[in-house]
Amino acid sequence: MRRLTRRQFGGALSAIGAHYALTGSAQAANVAPSPRFGFENVVQRARDLALAPFDNAIPARLPDPFDALDFDAWREIRFRRDHDVFAGADGGYRLETFHLGFLYRRPVTVNTIRDGIATPIPYSPALFDYGRLKIEKPPPVNTGFAGFRLHFPVNDPHVHDEVISFLGASYFRFLGRDQNYGLSARALCVDAGADRESFPFFREFWIETPEKGSNHATLYALLDGDAATGAFKFDLFAGQETTLEIQSTLFTRRSGAKLGLAPLTSMYLTGENDRRMRDGFRTELHDSDGLLIHTGADEWIWRPLGNPPRERISTFLDANNRGFGLLQRDRTFESYQDLDLAYENRPSYFVEPIGDWGDGRVELIELPTRDETNDNIVASWIPAKPPEPGAPFVYAYRVTAGLDMPRLAPNGVVVNTFEAPARALGSTEPFDPESRRFLVDFAGGDLGYYVADPSQVEAVATTNTGRLLRASVTANPHIGGLRALFDVSVKPGQTADLRLFLRANGRTLTETWTYPWTAPAA
Repeated sequence: MRRLTRRQFGGALSAIGAHYALTGSAQAANVAPSPRFGFENVVQRARDLALAPFDNAIPARLPDPFDALDFDAWREIRFRRDHDVFAGADGGYRLETFHLGFLYRRPVTVNTIRDGIATPIPYSPALFDYGRLKIEKPPPVNTGFAGFRLHFPVNDPHVHDEVISFLGASYFRFLGRDQNYGLSARALCVDAGADRESFPFFREFWIETPEKGSNHATLYALLDGDAATGAFKFDLFAGQETTLEIQSTLFTRRSGAKLGLAPLTSMYLTGENDRRMRDGFRTELHDSDGLLIHTGADEWIWRPLGNPPRERISTFLDANNRGFGLLQRDRTFESYQDLDLAYENRPSYFVEPIGDWGDGRVELIELPTRDETNDNIVASWIPAKPPEPGAPFVYAYRVTAGLDMPRLAPNGVVVNTFEAPARALGSTEPFDPESRRFLVDFAGGDLGYYVADPSQVEAVATTNTGRLLRASVTANPHIGGLRALFDVSVKPGQTADLRLFLRANGRTLTETWTYPWTAPAA
């Protein structure tokens, strides 16, 4: 699962989806297109596309010299700012397209919509500054684009920063204030984690001309793939925490595929809880350090990420899930010591369903990686009842890009996770060789109240296999919170699902920490 690029609304559905949150409705999917181009036109195209044979053809060659570009040469091709597509619209957004080349060889059509009329952006070499590339022969007018991005003054009223980009397959990334690109989102994942995994891709985009002075932009996208087609509507609201409200209608081509909805993709190489891979002076390297889940039962669950020696899939069964996301909680430069890549400023993405999503599971896939150029983390929602071929499958959700996002997990949250041998440092006393010690720091919520007297707080630790040996809580004034410690004994080769939270006088004080631990083979 390779990263495609590393360097580098309300609470209701729209009219098209108001009657079928996740079950689908032929009546809603058969809405007659209006004279003005809108989402219903894209839904109709997705339906028609699903009835046709899947065409995965990619041009055998790109026009010279674009066919053999490496990343650095491709990156030098810049869209000319004086050719801004929205020039004259007096909006806050600017639109730029990406040139084909490097990994991005599949052309997409990019349209703008003005006064309800959709018009393709014609390819022209004049749109780009090619840097040191020598262009001996102008590329054909039907060359097309690799994708596009929108700029908006999200950090400075006088500077238009990139706020969202669509580039490669169905990947997209977006930013809020003071954030640097890290993890990615996708429109759909198919059979993720399996050898048969396929990558749906966007064929065409339509971007509404934004209103003057507005931070709101609307765009539509047509998805195609061997397992499903789809129509997507993105409502973008740029700001300190940039938000996307997404409506989707899928049409499956075949049954039996595992479809992951609202998938997020990230990278985790090493951190304080997983030091299997070290990288010189940088003690931590990750775009995200944990999965946060808000269950339908109103429980908040924190699962630290890892870089396992082999593929690891974790599932979290739920009904009417309230949200999940890949978060970067460690915001301390000293943890990363990377002056160029600024991992402490990578955004967190949190997905919140709009409408009931019914029964299903949050699935977390962790793949082994030896360096930070590979995305090895995927989180998505897998519905218990998969879509049926021929019937529209409609859902909607909101995804937010933020830094700390304090509204998530209103109680105490996990700050650090450590593990160590289950004995005191330097001790010569006998200890259980099958035991392991876990130390979890919690901060926030009401925990500051208990720092002076942590004896009132209980560490509620459990394991589904093996034995819990001991558990305790102590104050950690360095974080204004508490440190929980517990030892567990597990037979060699067995995997234990560990859980931990803090409570006082019967009241839950923190989110639930959960972690899979496999005891080393004898």
